[in-house]
Amino acid sequence: MTTTDRSPALAALDVLVGSWTVRPVPPPEWGVVDPDAMAGGVTFEWALGGAYLVGRSHAPDPVPDSMTVIAPDGDGYRQHYYDSRGVTRLYRMTLADGVWTLLRTEPDFSPLDFAQRFVGEFDPDATTIAGRWEQSHDGGRTWELDFELTYRR
Repeated sequence: MTTTDRSPALAALDVLVGSWTVRPVPPPEWGVVDPDAMAGGVTFEWALGGAYLVGRSHAPDPVPDSMTVIAPDGDGYRQHYYDSRGVTRLYRMTLADGVWTLLRTEPDFSPLDFAQRFVGEFDPDATTIAGRWEQSHDGGRTWELDFELTYRR
């Protein structure tokens, strides 16, 4: 694939490319004394001639390291997720108007004990993403905060 062959959907993912520091904001029940000690990072880069966006994350224990592969799919994207626990998941993804969303509401490679949703909002210069992971125990009708996190370049 050459640059002139890139679809607008792939070009839209350029906003993620690069290295980010990721800091979770753990909820009180996690019992974390020093939230900064949980900071990790993720790097997004193009793979296979720009056909896929690959993300690789690292974080201190107990947070798992992970790898994601993102590709256009219909009106949005699919994000394939793999982590160091051996977990494999498939998320529907959108990236539009400064908002990045991931949604998992159906079983895939892992049982679906609860639905998951991530919503990340980019700041105007796209150097910070204020995000939150949410979970639903009623099939996605109501959502509750799991934890917040911030991505910074």
